[in-house]
Amino acid sequence: MRNRLTPAANHEVPAIARKLGLNRRQLLAATTGMAAAGIALGGVPLAGSAAADALLIPRPRRGIILYTVRDAISRDPATSPYASGFKAVFEELSKIGYRQIEFAGYNQSANAPGGNVNNVEGAHLLRMWLDDNGLEAEGNHGSVPSTITDASLAAFDAACEVANILGMRHIGTGSDPTGSAYLADWQAAADRWNILGERAAGHGLKLYTHNHDIAYSFLLDSGPNDALGRPTRSSGVRRLEWFLANTDPRYVSLEMDIYWAHVAQHKHHTYTAPDGSLVADRFDPLEVVKSAPMRFPLFHAKDGKKDETQANGYVMAPFGEGDIDYQAFFGDMPARGYHNPMWEQDTAPGGALNPGQSLALAKLSYQNMDELRG
Repeated sequence: MRNRLTPAANHEVPAIARKLGLNRRQLLAATTGMAAAGIALGGVPLAGSAAADALLIPRPRRGIILYTVRDAISRDPATSPYASGFKAVFEELSKIGYRQIEFAGYNQSANAPGGNVNNVEGAHLLRMWLDDNGLEAEGNHGSVPSTITDASLAAFDAACEVANILGMRHIGTGSDPTGSAYLADWQAAADRWNILGERAAGHGLKLYTHNHDIAYSFLLDSGPNDALGRPTRSSGVRRLEWFLANTDPRYVSLEMDIYWAHVAQHKHHTYTAPDGSLVADRFDPLEVVKSAPMRFPLFHAKDGKKDETQANGYVMAPFGEGDIDYQAFFGDMPARGYHNPMWEQDTAPGGALNPGQSLALAKLSYQNMDELRG
């Protein structure tokens, strides 16, 4: 039976861990047996999981990618009364209830506490603020080398070092492995990611890629060829599904952006077969995950309202305020409790007219996560 810390105990973990010389994950692992026996941690009782079993997104797994609140991260605290910079935003997100953080780079206003934290020293400061607020870093949308050179590998190693300081288990990118439609380019990308994934594993990390809708369109892998010798038709395999099948599961993972996967379902539903016929093939995001559930340690839990007037078929919305059936998606998910859903809404920042909007939507989306049961 799974157990979790009460909110009060969860906030005590960082201080207790530092006293014992453990990081947060090591301390929680060490206390699993104590939790099962009903022993209190630091005088705070541990809650059983009877009620939590109904939660489709367990509280310790509720995360947010900081791109959603990028306006607050980059805001100058000298000119705004709103939460500004990493430290203040971490405090706000922790109060809301989030427990996991996915970074989208490490830049903030020079006037925010810590100033420039996009360096090793800054990473230690970020880690302290995470620990102080009961937050865990799960991953980062950074730069994954597009070529393998001594310089690119050194830069990748440096990024892995920062990820380790921050306590991440994953390191990744917000971009597709390649923007090409052609098999040869996806083969090159798979080969490169296998190399980088193995290198990341040497740092104790798992490499992941994030999708947009085009990554779930059909791969051009069949003739006839065009004037440049490139295939013009498809065997019916989708780009990222081919990538999933041709990368090493020990080293390469995927972060499905559920919104963009549903956009792919709306947009990419036919392909031209080698014989020239048009074939209908409806994309099912959940079935892709169910076919290899352990290859998807992270999700972007991004919602959208259906809008047939838009090319994408959807308009982004706060979590739980759209039309994507998250109850069915997470309710029918294998390995429940393994995955790490990160709330994202690209359109959350409200600009000068509503500077508090992104954090307000973060609270609304968290509340809707909490109400998602099954």
